[in-house]
This record gives sequence, C-alpha cells and structure tokens, in this order.
Amino acid sequence: MKNSIAERVQDFISGYPPFNLLSTKYLKQISSEITIMYLEKGDTIFKKDEPSHDYFYVVRDGAINLYYDNGNVNEFMNINDAGDAFGLQPLMVKAPYTLTATANEESIVYAIPIAVFQSVTENNAKIQKYLITSFASNTYAPYTAEQAGQIFVDYLPNTSQDIVNFQSANYTKNPITCDITSSLKDAAKKMSSHKIGCIIVVDGDKKPVGIITDSDIKHKIATGEFPIETSVNNIMNAPVTTGRKNLTVADGQLKMIKNNIGHLCITKDGTVNSKVVGVLSHHDILVTLGNNPTVILKEIKRCKRTKKLRAARLRAKGLLRSYIEQNIPISHIINVISEINDATTVRAIELAIKKMPTPPPVAFSWLALGSQGRQEQLLFTDQDNALIFEDVPEAKYAETQAYFLELSRLVTSTLNKVGFEYCEADMMASNPEWCKSITNWKTQFKNWILKPDEKAILLSSIFFDYNSVYGNPDLVDQLTDTIYKTLKETNLFFKFLGSDAVKSPSPLGFFRQFLVEQNGEQKELFNIKSRAIMPLVDAARLLVLSKQIKGVNNTSKRFEKLAELEPENKELHESCSYAFKALSKFKTKQGLLHNNPGKFIDLEILTKEEKLKLRRCFKPIHEIQEVLKIRFDLKNFL
Repeated sequence: MKNSIAERVQDFISGYPPFNLLSTKYLKQISSEITIMYLEKGDTIFKKDEPSHDYFYVVRDGAINLYYDNGNVNEFMNINDAGDAFGLQPLMVKAPYTLTATANEESIVYAIPIAVFQSVTENNAKIQKYLITSFASNTYAPYTAEQAGQIFVDYLPNTSQDIVNFQSANYTKNPITCDITSSLKDAAKKMSSHKIGCIIVVDGDKKPVGIITDSDIKHKIATGEFPIETSVNNIMNAPVTTGRKNLTVADGQLKMIKNNIGHLCITKDGTVNSKVVGVLSHHDILVTLGNNPTVILKEIKRCKRTKKLRAARLRAKGLLRSYIEQNIPISHIINVISEINDATTVRAIELAIKKMPTPPPVAFSWLALGSQGRQEQLLFTDQDNALIFEDVPEAKYAETQAYFLELSRLVTSTLNKVGFEYCEADMMASNPEWCKSITNWKTQFKNWILKPDEKAILLSSIFFDYNSVYGNPDLVDQLTDTIYKTLKETNLFFKFLGSDAVKSPSPLGFFRQFLVEQNGEQKELFNIKSRAIMPLVDAARLLVLSKQIKGVNNTSKRFEKLAELEPENKELHESCSYAFKALSKFKTKQGLLHNNPGKFIDLEILTKEEKLKLRRCFKPIHEIQEVLKIRFDLKNFL
C-alpha cells in the first residue's frame, strides 16, 4: 500500500536544495522517515544552548524565525520560508544550538532524521558542500538558481577548497592584552576602561597564553573562589584557541562550536607560537552572518512598518562596507545592493497600497530612474522615479491620476524615511508631470526625441535610464518599443545627446593635474561624479540607444555589450567598463568614509597608488569622447 503522506513530502522536498540533488530512491527513503510538526505562532523548535536534536528541519508552510538570545535581547538573525532548511548544526558537530528557532506564524515543519539523511548522502560531495556553505553563511536563498548565481556568488563556492575563502571574518584588530604576571584586578580595570568583554593574556613575546572574559570574572571572582588580587594565570582559560589573520566566518564559527568557546585569538601565523594581532568574538560572527543578502532581503519583504524597513535597509550599508573592505568584485556588490534597493522600493509600494482606501483602479508600473534605474546605486542618494498607469477614458483620467499621485506620495514619503532623500528637482512619481498614462508617456518621449532642446536632453539623461521595479511590465515594454521606434526617425537627437556627453572634458588639466572645484564649499575637492563617472554613463547610454540595444541599462554592462558588438573597439569598451567600476568603487569608499553620497574627493587623503589608479581611469574617458565626436559628427555641432 502506498504511503500518500510520504509521497506528498517527497514531491515537496524534491524541489528544494539539498534534496533536489538526490535520486528518487533516496528521496523516498528519507520521506518515509520524516516527522511532521504542526506549530502555533511563538512555538519553539529548539533553544540556544539546548543539546542538539537528532533531526534537522525544513519549513513546509509558514515561517520560522532564528534568534540569538544573549540573555537580555533576542537578536534577530534570519527568517526561514517554505523550502528553507534550518537547524543544520547537528549535521556538522554535536554541540548545543547557538540560536533559538520559533514559529513566526502558524507553520508546518518537516523534521528530517539526521541518521537517515547521512546514510544516503555521506558520499555526495555536492550535498556536503551545500550543507557546509549554508551552515557557515546562514544563507538559504529564496531565489532561482540563475538569480542565486548572480546575487550570491560569494556565498556559493564552486569547489570545497573555495569554502575556506568565501567570506572573511571581521575581527577586532589590536586587541587589549595584559602580561601573564598581571593581577586580575589590573586586568579587570583595563577591561572596564576600554569597555570590552575579554582580555588576552600574553607572555613577554606577546604570544597568547590565555584569555579572560566577563564570565570568568563573574564565576570565579564574584563567587569568592579567587580573590580579586589573584594572578591572571589562576583564572584565565588556557590554552587559547587561535586562528589565522585571513580566517573565514565558516572556519571561525566551526572552531567556536567545536571548542565551546566565544572568542578566538587571531595570531600572525594562526598558532599560539606567534604574536597576537586580533580577537574574533561570537558576536562578530553573528553580526557578519546577519548582514548577508538573503537575511536582509527576507527581512525587507516581511517589514510591516517604515521603521523596520529603514533598519533593514541600513543593514545593507554594513554589508556594503564589509564587501568593500573585503575587496569583493564591485560588479557583484552592485548586483547585491541593487537587488536590496529594488526590494525596498517594492515593499514601500506594497505598504502604500495597503494604506490606500481602495486597490489601484487600473494596472500600473513603478519606474526607478537614474542610478537606481541603471541598477548601479550603492549609497543613499536622492530619489528619481516615475509611474505609468493604464489608459483610461478621458472622463476618468483626473480621478485615476489623483489616485496614483496619492499612492506615489505615500511611497516617496516612505523611501524618504528609509534614507533616500526627496529629489530637489521633484523628478518623482508624486509630481503630476511624472505620473501619467502610457499614451501620455509615449507622447512625452516622442517629443523629447523628435524636438530635442537643452531641457529635453537634461531630462533624457534621467528618464532614458529606467527599470521597472513593480507592477505590469507590459506597460514598460510598450514604452520601450515606442522609444526605439521613434529613435529610427531622427539623427538630431543623437547629436544633442553626443554634445551633452562630451561637454565635460578629461578630468586632467594641461599639466596632468586633477581639475578640482575652484570655489564654494567644495573648493579644492575633485568632483568624481560629474567629471569622471557621468561622462562614461552618458557615452554608454548614447551608444546603446544608437545601436537599438534593449534591456541593458547598467553602464558597465552596456560597455561590455558594446565590446561584444564592436570587435574593432573591444579594448576601448572593456577599458570603459573597468574604469566605470573602479570609479564607482572610489566614490563608494568616499561615501562610506564621510557618510555622504561620495561625490567629492579630497585628493590629499589618497595615497600615491590611489591617485595613479584614478588617473588611469581618465584615459578611456578621453578616448570614448573622441569616438563620439567622430561617430556622431559633433565637430560642427558643439
């Protein structure tokens, strides 16, 4: 007789990793042994410090929250949705749980027997790699394989050797230490004055010989076991567990769990035989794991209040900083932050719709413009957006537009509270000029193209870089088709765009000196956005429009596509793509350093190497501008 419940379980788990890597035979074997758990909101599956279970778990319906319970506050770590596996620790090591798992809502969870699972997967290298990666990075991606490959590449290594390199641990450098001859009283005073929870005990050569934590003082001194004047070597934990300077999150987390400790000493060579250079805490690990794309995206999608949405988006800033410090490829950083920005906008729209008295009267599409439209917005900048709604009878137009203007006002207000400033030029969907029907939008773009002037070109630099973030994509497709059809009717528009693209000359002066601002608050600062980044953005836009290239909005990807289509200019286009990414990284570093959009750079704080690298980015700017002058015959037009 068939086990219909087991068959339903098998059908479900076969669609999710790591079960989708198993044969039908093994899936059937596992499915027949699972236990089904029915949970009410708030029910706990396991708690921090609880002995590990004989099962790991998969969410069937509902959602499971993971928290780190530090005794006072539950620090949120992740939300597990349908298909997500969690509680994987017992598969790696038999040690108490480090997190608490509770039901976020009414949920159904499958408990998978570890013994059964391991018996059918012990020789499957792909599954072992997935489990180690998921456990170490706390990543359970709710995306397709294609999306995951684009967004989470540094969380999904290609070989088991790559696992040790996929994410660097962010440890505290130059830790506070005390000599082995010190008294505990002196060590405790040091800890208090520096407001730290542990101190490393070192010998005369600065090699770590022990570690003392707040917990040690509480359990060994406050209880009267030792007097406060005792020597540190009487209560320190020894020998210490050490790690190397390029320690990964995976390695650090596994070492802490195996040794049941909360701190690792980082030394020059990774052993106790070299000088201590840092300390990695369990909290450092949790912060790193919490700041990963999947956790942030899931949190954004579940936010019900603007305050929570802002907090989630701000965590992306920490992720951005970590990526920049770890020298993750900028193209990957752009992919991740763009995904987070779009998810933030989508959630803002969903929350706004809930606040409206009625659902949208007709289909609509929300467009991100400018840098977000090009999917290259890394730092908080001002908003540029627009809204297209479906055509309605003329008698209904004013009423329909009024609805979407109010909706847009709610959305832009939420985005402002999240951290995206209002556009000073009011190029937002809450402006009636940029919130209209598809027919009116088609007319608008036709006028810009067929009757170009300075204002039209200024607006084109923003509105021709758009990305549909939410709503009916057919409306955007219609608009795109109209734009490219109209572009075939004229060459004058390209001349205007070309003239605008070459108006900012090379950022270097006659004597190869950087052209800096001459007056105002930004005097002596270099405007990396207007003098270096925007000339490349403008050139890429013009070239893809002239070649009728649809669906490629990102500047570096535009140049990469042009390199593919123009083999004779392949080297130049690839140089432009590289220069754009390098300049974007410079700008982002400055923005993070000064907590601003990073538009202006103080050249005096750059190293000689950084200045040389910046200069190298300027050569392709000059060369691509010369190509534009020739290709669009701008000599007599400027």
